[in-house]
Amino acid sequence: MSSSPFHRGERAVQERFGVRDRLERAGRRLIRDHMPDQHRTFFAGLAMVFVGSVDGAGRPWASLLAGPPGFMQSPDPRTLAIAAEPLPGDPLGAALATGARLGLLGLEHHTRRRNRLNGTVVARASGHTEIRVEQSIGNCPKYINARDVRWRPRAEPAPPPVVADHLTDRARALLAEADTLYIASSFRPESAERRHGVDMSHRGGLPGFIGVAADGTLTMPDYTGNNFFNTLGNILEDGRCGLMVLDFARGDVLQLTGEARIDWRAPEDDDPKLKPRTLQIRPVEVRILPAVLPLTAELMEISPYLRALGAP
Repeated sequence: MSSSPFHRGERAVQERFGVRDRLERAGRRLIRDHMPDQHRTFFAGLAMVFVGSVDGAGRPWASLLAGPPGFMQSPDPRTLAIAAEPLPGDPLGAALATGARLGLLGLEHHTRRRNRLNGTVVARASGHTEIRVEQSIGNCPKYINARDVRWRPRAEPAPPPVVADHLTDRARALLAEADTLYIASSFRPESAERRHGVDMSHRGGLPGFIGVAADGTLTMPDYTGNNFFNTLGNILEDGRCGLMVLDFARGDVLQLTGEARIDWRAPEDDDPKLKPRTLQIRPVEVRILPAVLPLTAELMEISPYLRALGAP
């Protein structure tokens, strides 16, 4: 890319950790405005893709779209076509419209490969969404717990979603059991900026890595990754994020959106490898979508990076 692929929030965090110049050079080389052929083939082989969007109030939501492998196709390097509808009760159903900016994360769980894509919906009809690619990048496999994911369509209609303004007992139980979550964030400046949009990312840990305080505030570590700081940069600017946890055994999906802040840990106070910076999220809306997942995913192996860190 000829201009910086990073917005002011991402640049601010990169500067905080002294990696700004290096990341600028790497970003221009690694972040593309199109998908290379291997990414196009990669998305076509997946049974689900994780999607970040924002609702009418600008709140980020983390969601997923699923289908038998092949439900995503790339007719050209700047287009991704998806033949799937949002899960029943998912806010993505209202957000998925022409002109919507989305962040996508493709994750091949059994190999730990992941690729990210940011773009805009340019065509939308029942069962079909076409996205114009604006940014495309591969991500490292750190902290991904390997799973054997298989498409399994659900025969019975799903019960209605359970919506609350706080964490219910069921939501707390799902968070306590989780070893993976998906996080959506956004950057929407007042002035037009090409780098604004929505980002979708992944966080992994051992069960218990998501802490929940008595007042419902969530706390989770932010382990060192590629240092692009897309999620942290968005949160620094917008102060909100959306989280999603999947229960593959029961087919339930937990989604929440809320206010977010970063707890910066001073290097002289803690070993950042063992006690990294943390994210704190106060839920504003919590949704449980019961028995909606058309997939199974058997845990194969905990990420060796997590074991090395002694997580949680």
